[in-house]
Amino acid sequence: MAILRRDIIKILGLVSGALLLKACTNKNEALDSWQPAYVKLEKEGKLTKRIERAYEILEKCKLCPNRCGVNRLKGERGICRAPEKAMVYSHHPHFGEELPLTGQRGSGTIFFSNCSLRCVFCQNWPISHDGLGREVSDEQLADMMLDLQRIGCHNINLVTPTHVMPNILGATRIALLKGLHLPLCYNTSGYELPENIKLLDGIVDIYLPDLKFMDSEEAARYNYVAASTYPEMAQESIIEMYRQVGDLVTDEHGIAQSGLMIRHLVMPNRVAGTDKFVKWVAENLSPGTYVNIMAQYRVEHKAFEYERIARAITPEEFIEAMEWAMEASLTNLDLRSMANLDIYRARLQ
Repeated sequence: MAILRRDIIKILGLVSGALLLKACTNKNEALDSWQPAYVKLEKEGKLTKRIERAYEILEKCKLCPNRCGVNRLKGERGICRAPEKAMVYSHHPHFGEELPLTGQRGSGTIFFSNCSLRCVFCQNWPISHDGLGREVSDEQLADMMLDLQRIGCHNINLVTPTHVMPNILGATRIALLKGLHLPLCYNTSGYELPENIKLLDGIVDIYLPDLKFMDSEEAARYNYVAASTYPEMAQESIIEMYRQVGDLVTDEHGIAQSGLMIRHLVMPNRVAGTDKFVKWVAENLSPGTYVNIMAQYRVEHKAFEYERIARAITPEEFIEAMEWAMEASLTNLDLRSMANLDIYRARLQ
């Protein structure tokens, strides 16, 4: 009986989300008056200048807080191990993202290889750590964006984009001139330099950052770059993202057009600092900020070597995290987070 109840709760949660979205299935429906931010920047003649400024960063690379200083334009590689060109593992419609991104036609996801953070518990470690993928030119990357638009995806979802930001900007302009009109979603680990996020003002429509850790010692312990500055850099960058795009805005079908959406992964033994995270969001952004508190932590890659994170989270830990969020008066919690709360509560009955 307990299994049946959990299944029913989960189904009801997913169905209610689908009903709220009511996404249109007609791929050829006329566009409304909304346009992605980069269209205006191109009309103002500013997009090319932003691209030039971004590529200049590669000469002495400081695209992320590691600030390696290597000249990637001459083939040098830094901590992220990325070459001059972007490396892409795959591009396809993704239906596992947040409902305002996936709708009924999927989020047009482009998975970039390599990473500037490389967490020891990374679930995509063959891509982000080992660098599986192939080099693509800006023109090829633009074609991928247009492919995703042609098959009906709701947005272009750029996964782990930090170290290839100049390539993304170059590809976006090429794709725009060929008819791209989807919102750009910047899907980042949060390990960003605020000054580089400012370069994206008027280009990115949707920011989807993680805020993984609230404590510098925990942040340094669980990634390969010993990123003790992660909380500081992520928080400053997210504040800048919020300044640019504000709270999530959706169309009449519930599909994201612009705004900030934050992810936070609940980890064993309160490693992520979830209680501090929810308070920080409420106090520094808005109680209406879209927040996805995720229950999907599992022991991946090297996590089994670290005793405190070498297990799954318990129902009690996820329930505690969600209760903290509600106590902080966060009012725009992800629907699947709420469904998972019901599932975990049912397991304890």
